[in-house]
Amino acid sequence: MENITVIIMLLFGVAFLSLISKRYNFPVPIILVLCGVIISVVPGLPVVALNPEVVFVIFLPPLLYHAAWYTSWSEFKHTIRPITLAAVGLVLFTTISVAIAAHWLIEDISWPLAFLLGAIVSPPDAVSATSITKGLGLHPRLIAILEGESLLNDASGLVAYKYALTAILAGNFVLWQAGLNFFIMSTLGVAVGLTVGYVMSIIHKKFVCDDVIEATLTLLTPFASYLIAEHFECSGVLAVVTTGLYLSARSGTIFTHESRIMTGTIWNILTSILNGLIFILIGLQLRDIISGISNYSGTSLFIWGAAISVVVILVRFLWIIPATLVPRFLSKRIREKEEFDYRNMIIFGWSGMRGVVSMAAALALPLMIDEKHAFPLRNLIIYLVFCVILSTLVIQGLTLPWLIRKLKLQPYSILAEEYHIRNTIVSETIAHIEDNFSLLNDDLLHNIKSKYEVKYNRLQKTELPANFFGKGNIMGGEIFNDFTKVQIDLLNVERAKLELMHKQGEVNEEIFRKIEKELDLEETRLWMEMYEE
Repeated sequence: MENITVIIMLLFGVAFLSLISKRYNFPVPIILVLCGVIISVVPGLPVVALNPEVVFVIFLPPLLYHAAWYTSWSEFKHTIRPITLAAVGLVLFTTISVAIAAHWLIEDISWPLAFLLGAIVSPPDAVSATSITKGLGLHPRLIAILEGESLLNDASGLVAYKYALTAILAGNFVLWQAGLNFFIMSTLGVAVGLTVGYVMSIIHKKFVCDDVIEATLTLLTPFASYLIAEHFECSGVLAVVTTGLYLSARSGTIFTHESRIMTGTIWNILTSILNGLIFILIGLQLRDIISGISNYSGTSLFIWGAAISVVVILVRFLWIIPATLVPRFLSKRIREKEEFDYRNMIIFGWSGMRGVVSMAAALALPLMIDEKHAFPLRNLIIYLVFCVILSTLVIQGLTLPWLIRKLKLQPYSILAEEYHIRNTIVSETIAHIEDNFSLLNDDLLHNIKSKYEVKYNRLQKTELPANFFGKGNIMGGEIFNDFTKVQIDLLNVERAKLELMHKQGEVNEEIFRKIEKELDLEETRLWMEMYEE
């Protein structure tokens, strides 16, 4: 009970620091890893450790599912070549490079342990990269590659992790068998993911009629996908990612508007708590981990941690340069279709921050090989993983915005793209009204058409830079004018009157909640018009 109290109080602290970081535009992932360091040096805190067997089940399915859900399938398909090169080739290259460096530097680390360490630190964290680069005007293609790479990197890195772990626990490893099993497990994992996604889409579309039940099923889906895949001894990670991509691409037709709002909010809360909890747990264990490697000198531990971190950073550049340039050299179609800017390559190379997935994989290392033997060098591996996460998040994360500004990339305006999309949608809707609703009552037709004409007129009055339609800097400000702000003010008037009548007992509770929800949804829509998320 005492440990639960401590964890809840620390979650409050992490939430408060995250709030401060949002207010002052400081990346949350960096706050989390620094919180882990701070927690580890606070005296009197207990050592809290989850059963390693349940770490994957608790943390990985929801985190991977959330990442897959917010990955655009369309953008994913269009950037599949660079994503695949990074997700498979770069993962293997990083795993091998880190393994060689660790085995050469640290005499006690065997080859299986070295490959295990390499597999754990091989996948970068999309949340870290996108949260740090948010608002800096990177092109959506580059962001799509970063997110897609991280999504598939998690899958391929964790499959490599599983094989390295199996080699250690079983004491043998046959390369050709591992390659064949990798292909079979991956294929079956994708098949399970598609099956679960298809079944859940049918359930959501034809049977579910309550947003609370729908949100509940959405929360349970990644766990079901993961556990079913693991039961059939295939890749639970790939199953979860596949299910997330499948359902996300169909969310517009299988979910109601209420359930989409509810589940989006719930998932943001859940992933925020899980991210914070991971680094709280590592912070509470870090002191015990350090004491478990006290037989090594402080100087050696520092050198090892720094060296592995440098290798992780450097091998990304060593891979990216040929992976980017060779396909362009070999394919005329790529040269004609895809613009090339070496500055994007530099930014991509410097965006390899490690995060929560690597930390979860490290914490999931078993305590014992068998009943008599402890897992070899478990504390040292967790320490080295934490060093890599700390180094990449702090060094790369804090300098990435400066690097982007220093390279003087022409910023991409997501707001300008939003203007174009909204304008197209509204124009098409007005044309549909004129073509199909001409037989309606004149007053009704006028009221319906006026609503969309107001939207259209607001868009035409939007202040955009003079060179918006050119190729220059198209960074704009707010999309909409004061009309939206006036609507929000009027909604607040409505809400104040509703609350007054509620306090005076003039409104039934059910009616009050219904009207309140309508006002909240409308205000949410208006605020989303005014500001880029």
